[in-house]
Amino acid sequence: MDAKTLHTLEFDKVRERLAALCSFGVSKDKARALQPGADLHAARAALDATAEARALLELEPQAGIGGARDIAALLEGARRGQVLTALELLDVRSTLYSARGLMHTFKRKEAEYPRLCELALGLYEPPGLMEAINRAISERGEVLDGASDKLARLRADLRVTHDRLLARMQALLINARIAPHLQEAYITQRDGRYVLPLKAESKGKVKSVVHDVSSSGATIFAEPLQVVDLNNEWRELQLAERDEELRVLAELSARVGEQADALAGTLAAIAELDVQFAKAKYAAALNAVRPALEPLRPPTEGGHPGLTLRLSAARHPLLEPETVVPIDVILDERTFCLIITGPNTGGKTVTLKTIGLLALMAQSGLHIPAEEGSAISLFKHIYADIGDEQSIEQSLSTFSGHITNIIKILKKADPQALVILDELGAGTDPQEGAALARAILENLAGRGIATLVATHYPELKAYAHATPGVVNASVEFDLKSLRPTYRLTIGLPGRSNALAIATRLGLPKEIVAAAKRGIDPAELRADDLLDEIHRQRELAHNHRRAAEQARKEAETLRAELNERLEALEDERLSVLDEARQAAAAEAERLNEEVAAIRRDLARARQPLEALEQAARAAAEVEEQVETPIVRQRVAEAAPARGPIRLGDRVKLRTLGREGVVNALSEDEAEIMVGNLRIRVELYDLELADGQDKKPDAERTADVLPRVQAESPGVELSLRGQSVDEALETLDRYLDSAWLAGLPYVRIVHGKGTGKLREAVRRELKGHPHVERQESGGPAEGGDGVTVAHLRRD
Repeated sequence: MDAKTLHTLEFDKVRERLAALCSFGVSKDKARALQPGADLHAARAALDATAEARALLELEPQAGIGGARDIAALLEGARRGQVLTALELLDVRSTLYSARGLMHTFKRKEAEYPRLCELALGLYEPPGLMEAINRAISERGEVLDGASDKLARLRADLRVTHDRLLARMQALLINARIAPHLQEAYITQRDGRYVLPLKAESKGKVKSVVHDVSSSGATIFAEPLQVVDLNNEWRELQLAERDEELRVLAELSARVGEQADALAGTLAAIAELDVQFAKAKYAAALNAVRPALEPLRPPTEGGHPGLTLRLSAARHPLLEPETVVPIDVILDERTFCLIITGPNTGGKTVTLKTIGLLALMAQSGLHIPAEEGSAISLFKHIYADIGDEQSIEQSLSTFSGHITNIIKILKKADPQALVILDELGAGTDPQEGAALARAILENLAGRGIATLVATHYPELKAYAHATPGVVNASVEFDLKSLRPTYRLTIGLPGRSNALAIATRLGLPKEIVAAAKRGIDPAELRADDLLDEIHRQRELAHNHRRAAEQARKEAETLRAELNERLEALEDERLSVLDEARQAAAAEAERLNEEVAAIRRDLARARQPLEALEQAARAAAEVEEQVETPIVRQRVAEAAPARGPIRLGDRVKLRTLGREGVVNALSEDEAEIMVGNLRIRVELYDLELADGQDKKPDAERTADVLPRVQAESPGVELSLRGQSVDEALETLDRYLDSAWLAGLPYVRIVHGKGTGKLREAVRRELKGHPHVERQESGGPAEGGDGVTVAHLRRD
């Protein structure tokens, strides 16, 4: 990608913000070196990786690279044989800890995070290296006693020798021959050896080796000859300890050097994952979305390069989110050149930079600050000429600087590029500048190159209107506040606001009138027409926004009402469930009592007929307990309309459906709803609206489309019923379940002799609502349950 374009569109600032979210130096360098890709597959994979990182951070906010360090220089030094310090080895260990944590994070998660797991394949932990560092070095960066047997032995000897030396020195402090010559009664060190502070005038009176003299000369620091051997032994042990520590560090450094290449790969993988986490954090901070990155379609006969540009509510990522005004940039399949006109400081340049920068971000794997559904083509190159190109060193004016840059762009650009030009043709004579701008645009459009242009020249408005593939756009200006609104309108050119602004600012009316007389009346009428179009468009926008707000408020109220109703229904179901459990316990108790009495009567050889009534009562209680508790809605009571007769069109209160009465009994009716036959209680029926006014011939004409009904529950228990009763109950239940749109139902028939199960499965096999059936799973009751999958047509 063109380096000048990256700087012009401020992509380097985006990279700096990304680097600030990285955790250590290597990933920061990678973020600053991020480049937009020209390969569609790689760019889409990068966007997917960012989406996966966002999903992971939402589920596991603590996920990250932990305490990884930039150990690249340490690895290179270890490879060359350099001995690393204890603290440097701790940095290596911290990086290995980070790699282990990341490997644990992505272990067995290839399905959820395939792109991140692919990056994590570069992680490697040399066997035993981290444990070896842990055994040898403490958290404070000290070599531990357990680093080697020799070091442990040396340090034990060192402690013993040190204790003996201090005890000997302590005895000398209170020695009657030495004490009078002490300047003060304490023990100190000089040059790593223990000494006593003696008075200067006592020099030679105590046999000793002088190591130092105080600044005043009044005190000499001397080592009594009695402790010279012990001091020598202690010092020799210290040197041996130092050498053994160096040997341990050298051994660990050699192990790091042997694995330097693998550790460098691990470091690179950690840095790459850290960049992905930084991209995810940046996307979350911007409230960004994953754009659809599209290939350029094959060019058409009209020269269209196959551009896709659909940015909804796009925002410049470097502007304050609270103040930036979102823009919609949507080009249809016939348009590939956009000419933006409008006042100065109206947002033309920001619009161009926003489009160009979001294209660069998308091709770099960064999510863009826009709304869902945004899409943009992948461009092989993006070229931009924006800003003041004046160069004092090259003696170039602003115009010359722009033209020099445009010449380079015209040489390099092709149909797979995006060209962005700000203030095309500015900085010179307006007539020549307009002609030059039009010629450049004709060249780019004729070559089928996607182009975005900002200009002040009115001649380009007419060019856009008359040229296929080119469209006008404008940034709006508020004449009341005399400030730009920064909103982009595609399809309409910008208006000339000079006279209106002058009038608002108080320029004398006669001067404004004189100025109007010098303008072509056709142009004034065109401006008036544009004003009216903009006004009507703004009015429609406001109405649409108000309607959308009203819709959202209605949805909110409906959601609140549904929540309240659901809470009430949950409470009702809870009460019923408690009652059902109590009844189940009572039924179990009755069955146990009946069984006990039956056993007693059998032992006494008494007739059992007396128990039959009690057994039937217990069975009825048990059947009622097993009846599913279904979620219901309260139906409004309907006024009485007289008796229901055969052929009447009636409404089912609980289902909210209308049908025709096909059969009647004392307390039930059979209703035809379309081609469905439903048996319901009479109290659940009411005459349909307008029934009394229609002749009998029309009362049988009922054809209703299928709509969602109240669910009867996904489980039906038929235990305790005869085959005929069970099949009739099953038929009504399947009709209700199909109307409610249930995907499947569970029929509980028990195992027993198998007669009821076979009858149920034969009925299901030929039923019009059942697509297929299968036995219940182990957790559902096995062969005692049949699962029926219902048709959706």
